[in-house]
Amino acid sequence: MRFKKLDLNLLVALDHMLEHRSVTQAAEHMFMSQSAMSNALTRLRTYFDDPLLVQVGRRMELTPRAEALRPAIRDVLVRVEAAIDRGPQFHPDRSDRTFNLLLSDYALNVLMPEVLRRAEAHDATVKFNLRAQTAAPYTLIERGEVDLLVAPEQFTSSEHPSALVYEDQYKVVAWKHGAYGKGTLDRERYEKAGHVVMVPPQKAQTVEGVSLAEHGVDRRIEVTTFAFTSLTSLISGTNRIATVHGRLAAMIPDADELVVHPFPFDAPPLRQIIQWHVLRDTDPGLIWLRDLVLEAAAALPAVD
Repeated sequence: MRFKKLDLNLLVALDHMLEHRSVTQAAEHMFMSQSAMSNALTRLRTYFDDPLLVQVGRRMELTPRAEALRPAIRDVLVRVEAAIDRGPQFHPDRSDRTFNLLLSDYALNVLMPEVLRRAEAHDATVKFNLRAQTAAPYTLIERGEVDLLVAPEQFTSSEHPSALVYEDQYKVVAWKHGAYGKGTLDRERYEKAGHVVMVPPQKAQTVEGVSLAEHGVDRRIEVTTFAFTSLTSLISGTNRIATVHGRLAAMIPDADELVVHPFPFDAPPLRQIIQWHVLRDTDPGLIWLRDLVLEAAAALPAVD
């Protein structure tokens, strides 16, 4: 299809090239050959009378014209995708739709098992693609790359609709037979202890990290990991402690060997949010999924 002499298929290729700043990576994501993607770039350069991507050292950079085009092209494609996905009705037991959800391993373990159980109860034939959290997760909502974001409120966008899933509080976990397995855990002992800490992608901040910074607390970090769910396993048998979500602490498999302390600082509850693109607010399939997530959250066990 052409619009003003432009092959609109080229916009999809351009969107990928602007996102990855690489002809090779764009070709891989579109399952095209590198030569075909290079040909697409040549045609785009001719149409826009601009190089769009230029080689700077070992990587490609966007020209000012490309930077200006990038949000407009993404917006057009998101609108087209939203229109295609939005049918007049949605029947989960007859749909082959794949829902893309972006979430941390915390939400993956706490929330998703109940979501999948409820989808099964609906005889749903849909598919779920669960993707790992990123440093700025709301940007994937804005780009239309995921249908639903599950994240703390701090990592959502004010530009798109959202709903509260549940609230949680942080706890501190220690090995029962270690230095912090007995007695209370106050600020002094918390700061003295060695910590096991989850470090998000691209070293983004965690909610508890922000809260501790606001209290002027600098943890003595001895071990870093990439998953929230590994924290309790990594402190077992050691004198280290870990700050974990209360709902994860309630799911500790070897609870007899660990002690759960209250978080020794005043902190607001962690508000876990679901968010979706504003253009998909009336998408029947996404409405079904949102309701499913909220029903699953309401069925979760209460935690102190």
